[in-house]
Amino acid sequence: MGDIDVAIGIDADCVAGWLGSYGGEDSPADLSRGLSAGKEGIPRLLQLLEDQDVTSSWYVPGHTIETFRDEIEAVAAAGHEIGIHGYTHENPTDLSREQEATIIEASIDLVEDVTGSEPVGHRASWWEFSDNTPDLVEEYGFLYDSSLMEREFEPHWMRKGDEWAKIQYDEAPETWMEPYREGEETDIVEIPISWYRDDIPPMLFIKQPNYHAGYKDPEMMYEQYYKRQFDFLCDRRGAGVYTFTIHPDLHGLPHMIPLLEEFIQYVKGTDGVEFHTLETIARKYKDDPSVYESETEYV
Repeated sequence: MGDIDVAIGIDADCVAGWLGSYGGEDSPADLSRGLSAGKEGIPRLLQLLEDQDVTSSWYVPGHTIETFRDEIEAVAAAGHEIGIHGYTHENPTDLSREQEATIIEASIDLVEDVTGSEPVGHRASWWEFSDNTPDLVEEYGFLYDSSLMEREFEPHWMRKGDEWAKIQYDEAPETWMEPYREGEETDIVEIPISWYRDDIPPMLFIKQPNYHAGYKDPEMMYEQYYKRQFDFLCDRRGAGVYTFTIHPDLHGLPHMIPLLEEFIQYVKGTDGVEFHTLETIARKYKDDPSVYESETEYV
């Protein structure tokens, strides 16, 4: 039987999220929500993790590091991993190669300035890869990426050069009737994430660019998504990595903290399951790619 490891990934978007993704760049009210996430949400999550004796992985935009330097230094001082996550939560698909490279370089420097060592983890803003992202992740020597969703519970090797044909309705069908072609494997570990284990889609109220209510019952999110996927991994697959992604913007809110505490206790009550950083998971996989393979018919 393989290992089952759980990793809490905390994307500290804060003000950067409103500038780069959520349409709040012209709204002092929305930006104030980002300030609250940095000034209140980060310390609350840090205290919760200390109370629960859990080490996590934080993906921090450069903007967040420079705006909330004291809070991010506290994250590092508490022993949590810090990886990069853009500068202002830009969409990589809108960036040139030079822009994306500049942001990655600056982000590496900012994390190193806080922690004393270069980050080993890359998580793309928006969870989007540009055509250049795989090459840049490899070029800058990251141990792992955690931005894609090809698998639910098992790491694999990040590829570069995947190809697919887009539909062009003004052309002959033969021009797009081609299968997806996987590119070349790299030695970068890809640790999967999931929109169904992310708190933003159900929980964040957004006015722009598309109105989103963000008022789902958080207990529903845990009971029907987080716990059911965790139970599937444990009961049917029997091995793998369970990543879930939270934000101080949401899980730093008072009504969310008890639910996260309950879920951590739920995981801890399961025999053979451990919390780890994504760095630890990537190193385990690199040492032995079979460590998270399922021995059942379930993949």
